[in-house]
Amino acid sequence: MLSIASLVRLSSALLVFAAVALTAVAAPPPQVTVSPVRRAFHNGEHNAFTDLCRFRGHLYLTFRSCPDGHGVFSTASVIILRSKDEGATWEPAHRFAVKDRDTRDPHFLIFRDRLFVYSGTWWTGGKPLPRTEWDVNKHLGYAAWSDDGTAWNSPVLLEGTFGHYIWRAATFGDRAYLCGRRYPDFDINARGEGEKVQALMLESDDGLIWKKRAFFAESAGDETAFLFEKDGSVLAVGRHGGRKNARLYRSRPPYLEWDRKDLDRHIGGPLLARWGEHTIVGGRKTTTDRGPKTSLCWLVGDGLQEFAEFPSEGDNSYPGFVTLSPTRALVSYYSSHEKDAAGKAITAIYLVELKLKP
Repeated sequence: MLSIASLVRLSSALLVFAAVALTAVAAPPPQVTVSPVRRAFHNGEHNAFTDLCRFRGHLYLTFRSCPDGHGVFSTASVIILRSKDEGATWEPAHRFAVKDRDTRDPHFLIFRDRLFVYSGTWWTGGKPLPRTEWDVNKHLGYAAWSDDGTAWNSPVLLEGTFGHYIWRAATFGDRAYLCGRRYPDFDINARGEGEKVQALMLESDDGLIWKKRAFFAESAGDETAFLFEKDGSVLAVGRHGGRKNARLYRSRPPYLEWDRKDLDRHIGGPLLARWGEHTIVGGRKTTTDRGPKTSLCWLVGDGLQEFAEFPSEGDNSYPGFVTLSPTRALVSYYSSHEKDAAGKAITAIYLVELKLKP
């Protein structure tokens, strides 16, 4: 039996341990310095919807490029660039398009030692398509994939994605998970997107053939990013339709029940990434009197603490993120804040480096 003195010492030790643990949990996220933004790519076309990753010792940057602009056009293509010097310079790695379809929203996934680039594609019929004729039921996911980053297979149709607008993907164990959104019962009368859209978690064991795992939004489903924990639980951030505030989702295997909380802002093109022990949420915020801006926040509990806002105006956002070291990271995004020699706004791809303050 422990003596009273021993119990006192044990109790004191437990109190100290608890205090340290609470302090660690409550510790504020780190401060960040932001380098001057630099333009990474502009070819005179509309360049948008970025992502970044590291694969086999190189950095990769992808985005959509279209000579006809932001809308749905069969002239769009996905560009993939590669850097061997931590993003200082870039070289073409691959470019692909799909006949009679608009390739857009490309995102990386490293799965089974392969680099995948996924793109949701609107059917256009080979002509400019007015918004009133956009039909999610004709949507289809495509991929480009490579074993070494040099030789590419594309465009490859993703089985199980017809009628689904696919977006970001993530992995846990031997499975890949992809955000897809669709109309309930593939309603043939609906056009464009809106409240009727459902958001699903799709699942694959090879990155090419997909099936439904679960619904996580029965209405106003939208662009959503997944992030898995070591125990298989998943955190997600979704745009949540229109101009509504973004939504935070949490679930555990088998992902049939979801906890949902609204965040304090609308987020266009949401990014969800881990930097060390902290979680980053990024995208376009519209709650500003200066117009829409691309920004990054720390996720603290169920709230956001903004730590960076990048030069951005008009059509902008859809950031990518990759760590360069434990204290350095690189962010990509697109924006229309610069103008050409004639004074016309251009839509280009930008990079900015982040550093954690000591």
